[in-house]
Amino acid sequence: MNQDPTPHEIDPESEEALAALAETRQRIAEVPANIVVVNHVMGLYELAAIHLSAEPPRLEEAALAIDAVACIVEGLGARLGEEYKTLQDALGNIRLAFVQIKGVIDNAAPLIN
Repeated sequence: MNQDPTPHEIDPESEEALAALAETRQRIAEVPANIVVVNHVMGLYELAAIHLSAEPPRLEEAALAIDAVACIVEGLGARLGEEYKTLQDALGNIRLAFVQIKGVIDNAAPLIN
């Protein structure tokens, strides 16, 4: 016997959740793709910054996030729209921060050993 609920057997909470999901999907579909991609790039940038600012910094994790930002920004280029230049600058800044933090760690390593 089939135990799956039919559309008439879905509880009101699940029905509300499904309606909210459908509404969210519709709103996202109305936004230009480059805007959504830029938002994701900024999330990856923030992820890199979080790992760089951790105590101790998590360089491997930060590097992965930075590389993901680079793949998108350098790969898509001007297709990202008017935010492209800002994203290029942000990528340069987070790369510089990574190199500076790594340099501090590398210079401190002989003192620890």
